Amino acid sequence: MNSKFRTRCVIFDCDGTLVDSEILCNQALVNIFSRLGGHLTLQECLQHFQGGKIVDILAATRSRTGVRTPIDVLEPMYREECRQLFEQHLKPIPGVPELLATLHKQGIDMCIASNGPVHKMEHTLSLTNLLPYFEGKLFSGFEACSWKPDPDLIHFAAMNMGYRLQDCVFVDDTLKGVQAGINADIPTFHFTACANTPHIDHPLVTPLTTMPDLLRHIEPA
Repeated sequence: MNSKFRTRCVIFDCDGTLVDSEILCNQALVNIFSRLGGHLTLQECLQHFQGGKIVDILAATRSRTGVRTPIDVLEPMYREECRQLFEQHLKPIPGVPELLATLHKQGIDMCIASNGPVHKMEHTLSLTNLLPYFEGKLFSGFEACSWKPDPDLIHFAAMNMGYRLQDCVFVDDTLKGVQAGINADIPTFHFTACANTPHIDHPLVTPLTTMPDLLRHIEPA
């Protein structure tokens, strides 16, 4: 049994990993598609949600509901709905502020690799008072021109932080995110707070039921 991963940098996903946004994002889907005549429940959205590019999520939801509104109209509607829900309800994932404070104290660097745009990360992290840990360390699929489950975004984040991939670990809550970690050949922690989250059996993957559990698995390099 491996003791601890010697780590210089933790690469985090953002939504659902640091900020408790997944239910709000799915509620935004329910809200906008319901307005357009689509029959959709929050539970349906949560069951189908696997992360990925928002255009793919909107296209899949459009197909399931029969809504014909074009993606280029749906996307700004969705992002505005998310913004409003975040302003009212967004909180950090339980234990994340304490985890980040401990990593900072230990001298372990941190960054974010997210499929979402940088301005969205800045907004959610600002609302949850986590942004000071990640100023200048936000890496988006839109910058890398690559989205999880492709591994390039994780490589892009490590490179821009100035670390070799073997000096990093990766944390994500979605199946596509974890697959990106596997594809990048990096130790990957799967945050599995939801009871219905599928177990991923892979030698690179370690499940986390709470975010502070990460501290049991890593130590400063």
